[in-house]
Amino acid sequence: MIVKVISSAVIGVNSHPVDVEVDISFGLPQFSTVGLPDVAVRESKDRIKAAIKNSGYNFPQDRVTVNLAPADIKKEGTSFDLPIAVGILAAEGIIETKSLQDYVIIGEVSLDGRIKGVHGALSSAFQAKEMGIKGIVLPRENAAEAAMVEMIEVIAVDYLPDVVEFFGGRKIIEPTRVDISEVFNRSRNYLLDFSEIHGQNQAKRALEVAAAGEHNIIMVGAPGSGKTMLAQRLPSILPDLSLEEAVETTKIFSVAGLLPEKEAILVTRPFRAPHHTISDAGMVGGGHIPKPGAISLAHNGVLFLDELPEFKKNVLEALRQPLEDGYVTIARSSITATYPARFMLVAAMNPCPCGYYTDPNRECRCSPQQIRQYQARISGPLLDRIDIHIDVPSVRYRDLAAESDGESSLSVRQRIQRARDIQIKRFGMCNARMSNRQIKEFCPLDKGSERLIEMAVDKLGLSARAYTRILKVARTIADLEEEENILSHHISEAIQYRSLDRRII
Repeated sequence: MIVKVISSAVIGVNSHPVDVEVDISFGLPQFSTVGLPDVAVRESKDRIKAAIKNSGYNFPQDRVTVNLAPADIKKEGTSFDLPIAVGILAAEGIIETKSLQDYVIIGEVSLDGRIKGVHGALSSAFQAKEMGIKGIVLPRENAAEAAMVEMIEVIAVDYLPDVVEFFGGRKIIEPTRVDISEVFNRSRNYLLDFSEIHGQNQAKRALEVAAAGEHNIIMVGAPGSGKTMLAQRLPSILPDLSLEEAVETTKIFSVAGLLPEKEAILVTRPFRAPHHTISDAGMVGGGHIPKPGAISLAHNGVLFLDELPEFKKNVLEALRQPLEDGYVTIARSSITATYPARFMLVAAMNPCPCGYYTDPNRECRCSPQQIRQYQARISGPLLDRIDIHIDVPSVRYRDLAAESDGESSLSVRQRIQRARDIQIKRFGMCNARMSNRQIKEFCPLDKGSERLIEMAVDKLGLSARAYTRILKVARTIADLEEEENILSHHISEAIQYRSLDRRII
């Protein structure tokens, strides 16, 4: 008897339907799995056999053949355990087959028949909705995230007998439901706040401008000046995630197996701060079976690279294409996976190896050649993709000892949201992503502003690539002031945010 069960394979962040076909025929006892399975899928036969026996059912003493179709898609992970077990029990007549085609089934089985959680449940739930079928049967620990998909039934199961009884109509399992608005309101809180930062008014202003236009930013300052503290609080002033953005971000964390326990959906912007020893695969994603890297886990949020010059050169160069395109594609011999990677890059570095080149209170021990070599670790093409450069000086004592708190993240976020709304209404995206044609159209300059930017380019030695960056940042500053035209003081402030272009050693 041949039985077909619907399951799914996650490639990248999207799920693809997989038909699990089970055939039991006369012959010597054998269990074979075909259809491009990986090691974890091939090993599932021992788990499934033990789970069926320990759940009180007989495992067939015949030839069992499992086909995972289509055969040209790599099948990896343990999510096929449950659909294979269901297919075997259905082929033996233990499970009713009439309603199997109404559900996508995923899950890992333990030796005692317990159903354990898997990665990518949210993507599989979206697949069930797109296929127009009734729902999805999956482990209970994945039920909350899958329930974020409306108009399908999410059936949470704990043990293999629960599945048998459910499809036999002998056990009613109420679909799991989640109140999306309640989850958003309960969880949308940040532990860190901008008001905790004392002093550093210029740096806080630069971060506000960067957040308003989604500009990448690099902070240069001595050790202990507060660069990390500033970066960690940047997500708290970014506009709230929309439902669509939250689902995109949750999909990535679900596929990576990093979704926090008991969290149905991520509603705060992610903040990723990888160590400078990270590998290429750790940063952009990869491995024998592709997995999302740090840049994808920072999607719709912030990627913070502290001590930027200490990162491997090939790791930094690998960032160039995702910064430009907003996604990364990983190609392997048997699979090609695409992950979204639209993030704000926030980098921090010391001005020199010892860290005190620009500090008025500490003496720098580095030679000019050492300083040049240190700063040259950051390539021109990568620096070209960073719109704002800001010096972060050491904080004075009177600022540290001040009792009054600074402006809260909420009030800053409200200004940024108004500026973002202007940009979205103007051309449907943030200023940092303007093309050259859009720059010409939306960044006209009066004569005073033209003279000022000409002086900056010619007299201060700013590069040609800095010209468009200045215009983009000036447009954002004008939007923060809700000003239709770019004025001279907007250009002047934007020029101040090109410190690495002005610096001559």
